[in-house]
Amino acid sequence: MAALIIDGPKAATKSFLFVHGAGAPMDSLFMQRVAEGVAASGVRVIRFEFPYMQRRRETGKGGAPDPPSVLMQSFRDAIGEAGGGSTLVIGGKSMGGRIASMVADDVAVRGVVCLGYPFHPAGKPEKTRTKHLETLRTPTLIVQGTRDSFGSPQDVGGYKLSPAIRIEWIEDGDHSFKPRARSGRTEADNVRAAIALVAEFIAASTDG
Repeated sequence: MAALIIDGPKAATKSFLFVHGAGAPMDSLFMQRVAEGVAASGVRVIRFEFPYMQRRRETGKGGAPDPPSVLMQSFRDAIGEAGGGSTLVIGGKSMGGRIASMVADDVAVRGVVCLGYPFHPAGKPEKTRTKHLETLRTPTLIVQGTRDSFGSPQDVGGYKLSPAIRIEWIEDGDHSFKPRARSGRTEADNVRAAIALVAEFIAASTDG
């Protein structure tokens, strides 16, 4: 297992296994802000990286994400290292959240968090990535900006999604929740709103 970044109290009874999106690593500013914000609510937040991102870090070179099968197995391995699905909420940014949702039912985690779910490639709404979301059984929170080019309210309103999925919209946010200046909101406002939703969801998912 590669190096981890762990935030939050060591004796925390709630844990969140959190992975990056396709382009930025586990220590990106977005990942850091969310991890530290959720950890401040008393959650142990564990960040890890997929193999291709580890290779980028080691070699300093780019490279495409691993195939979905490799990403899914990497997530399963990380779940095992973190103590098993029954103790965890899992999730990630964009692609990381998608992969979490693809393994969740098989590993029996407590919940899934997706921050900016890639419902389709940007500019290609006809190429949906939603088939498995129709039958997902694990309680899932998707936090999505209303201006997300990977899935807007208009797009998502037309999808058939499992009743286990709850979607919360971040006003005027893009794929990383950044709003336009004219909205009167700030990126910090929107990230704080997302963190509050995630912390509340983790608390509810791990009670009892």
